Amino acid sequence: MFTLENVYQASFVLKDIIRNTGLIHASKIKPDVDLYIKPENLQVTGSFKVRGAAYKISQLTAEEKAKGVIACSAGNHAQGVALAAQRNKIKSVICLPDMAPISKVEATRAFGAQIELVNGVYDDAYQHALKLKDELGLTFIHPFDDEYVIAGQGTIALEILNDNPNVEAIVVPVGGGGLISGIAYTVKTLRPNVKVYGVQAAGAPSMANSVKEGSILTLDSVKTIADGIAVKQPGQNTFDICSKYVDDIVTVTDDETATAILTLMEKQRLVAEGAGAVSVAAVMFDKLPVKGKNTVCIVSGGNIDVTILSRVIDRGLLKSGRLCKLSIALTDKPGQLRDISAIIASFGANVVSVNYEHAGKGTDVNSCIISLELETKNSQHIKQVKEGLTSQGFVLV
Repeated sequence: MFTLENVYQASFVLKDIIRNTGLIHASKIKPDVDLYIKPENLQVTGSFKVRGAAYKISQLTAEEKAKGVIACSAGNHAQGVALAAQRNKIKSVICLPDMAPISKVEATRAFGAQIELVNGVYDDAYQHALKLKDELGLTFIHPFDDEYVIAGQGTIALEILNDNPNVEAIVVPVGGGGLISGIAYTVKTLRPNVKVYGVQAAGAPSMANSVKEGSILTLDSVKTIADGIAVKQPGQNTFDICSKYVDDIVTVTDDETATAILTLMEKQRLVAEGAGAVSVAAVMFDKLPVKGKNTVCIVSGGNIDVTILSRVIDRGLLKSGRLCKLSIALTDKPGQLRDISAIIASFGANVVSVNYEHAGKGTDVNSCIISLELETKNSQHIKQVKEGLTSQGFVLV
């Protein structure tokens, strides 16, 4: 098992590779919490993963470095390994499923990695990586269940404790558990009174379930927009550390995560990926006892696929009551849209799209449905608009 000395050594090794991301005071996100953001989305690869990868590679023997390293990842770990290998002037091979976003593939290739696209999903790419590891004599860099990787991630805790001596709670995204293991071990060793909380996606609660049951469990499937923490099974090392040092692990829904992504963009001008925003979501939706406490949320990454960003924003708008979709049953006659628009305008809502269609079989020949998308202020505002429409005889469907 690694020691605190490993974490301090990692901090020294990484000082010329990573960026000390500092802390951002973000009390507007949750006014009743003295909230700070640790923006690892601003790290050199857009994620904390480079910390663990770079420290692990620095500890390889000269013979291992001469042969090179291999990793399997569809995103942040791949880029971290590739950059660390480039800085150490060694060969890196990254196996990715062929369904990985082009942007992430090219970002990894830009750091000098040899890309191996594997037909299938992550598990297929993982098996191919293990095969190449044996054939070529490469060293496999595990994304989380490695003591040097864990120690590298623990350097985040040193920075937080240095920048915010009054911190009372640290909230950390959890996938396989490498990040929270490094942070929890370091914090509890240096400042045992500081609470360390983990957050997982509700669709991928592998560590939360395992810690609750007292043994490592494997999920049948995972489904979440937070793809960076969609892990079916935690590691043995990370499970042991989380069981001993982490105070609690909670889950958040995809809608809550999307709302956190939107809030970070609007209030802090920070772009976070789903995995990076779950910590903020947990605080926003009162999943943790941090009211009135000096709290740091780790925003662990910002490599969100731009092709889905607009959909994530829409989900966040819907969840927070900023976007409303209504369907109204009407009799097709002149003036209906005018009357509906007048009611909506009287409440200060804004119509952004309109769709009209005749009703289906079994309805009156003059029946129709009008679907509207509105910009609104919040859930209470939506309720007022709906009540205003129904009070004038309009039927919402």
